[in-house]
Amino acid sequence: MYSRLLEPPKRSFFLFGPRGTGKTAWLRHKLPTARVFDLLQSGDYQRLAAAPQRLGELIPDDFADWIVLDEIQRVPELLNEVHSLIERRKLRFAMTGSSARKLRTSGVNLLAGRARTLRMHPLTAIELGSDFELAKALRFGQLPFACTTDDPGAYLRDYVATYLREEVQQEGLVRNLPTFARFLEAASFSQGSVLNMASVARECATSAKMAENYFALLEDLLLATRIPVFTRRAKRRMTAHPKFYFFDCGVYRAIRPRGPLDVDSEIDGAALETLFLANASAINDAEELGYKIHYWRTGKDMEVDFVLYGERGLLAFEVKRAARVRDEDLAPLRAFAADYPVAKTFLLHPGKERRHQAGVEIVPMAQALPGLARILRGEKF
Repeated sequence: MYSRLLEPPKRSFFLFGPRGTGKTAWLRHKLPTARVFDLLQSGDYQRLAAAPQRLGELIPDDFADWIVLDEIQRVPELLNEVHSLIERRKLRFAMTGSSARKLRTSGVNLLAGRARTLRMHPLTAIELGSDFELAKALRFGQLPFACTTDDPGAYLRDYVATYLREEVQQEGLVRNLPTFARFLEAASFSQGSVLNMASVARECATSAKMAENYFALLEDLLLATRIPVFTRRAKRRMTAHPKFYFFDCGVYRAIRPRGPLDVDSEIDGAALETLFLANASAINDAEELGYKIHYWRTGKDMEVDFVLYGERGLLAFEVKRAARVRDEDLAPLRAFAADYPVAKTFLLHPGKERRHQAGVEIVPMAQALPGLARILRGEKF
């Protein structure tokens, strides 16, 4: 098992993340003597779903170790018991979830600050260490099993099919599974792009309202995110719509249809941005750096891919697919720096050349991702 950046806190916590990101393996490694209730297993699920109050009865009176509730969203009513056990018996719980939807829509007790919230992401270049290969990461992403199996392509295809079957169909999250499957493919064409809800709706033959509901479902299942535009003290007219990303570039590629009319640069460019976003999000969450992640796009279509803003500073990143960096590639970052002189600007590319030009740090992606934590901390890189 790869060593992860995330460390468990001393008090009870939720651990959210898409399936396959390694939540259960991490808990087994970090909390090896915990009492585990696996709600994906029929025995634990049926016992506790039928009578949530049994949870306290199943924990010995003198028990002082951690209790793990794996996939807590399957029995949200357990949270009332967890609350009571934290208060009465001072027990510590680690609760995992691969969906925030049921917890939010059930109106259940979310422990009112008695539990922290952590997030598990795909592996980062830092966690992979010497096993990190940029070309492989761009092709297959960085889900732990995709990084270790002999056939990552087959795993990713099965991953997408399993999510449709187990998370969406069995949980009754959508009424029309074929339409949702078409929506997933249509959404993949929006990867790394400003969302046009009407266009996506037309592609999957549904209404714009239903397409919006489907995008919200992807976010609830932690499969995707929408990045808002950075408008703080804007000096120009800015676009209003968010950009869309599936959480992992391997999953994105498994969903994205390909044919003879598809352009490799479009798919590879979106994958490169996704890889950066996944690494930046994981580091930001694990180290609690406090950045909010945005993008910047003017009304005249000048765009910077990612803007990270927080107490630690203002960072702007442009991600380019081409290995050769031209002067005109620096124009969006230079425009952003003109509006925000305090910003540090970076252009990341898949080539090998590193240099500083016109106030922009030009860095190969293969160097930037392993060093990204130092960049985000504001350390010398």
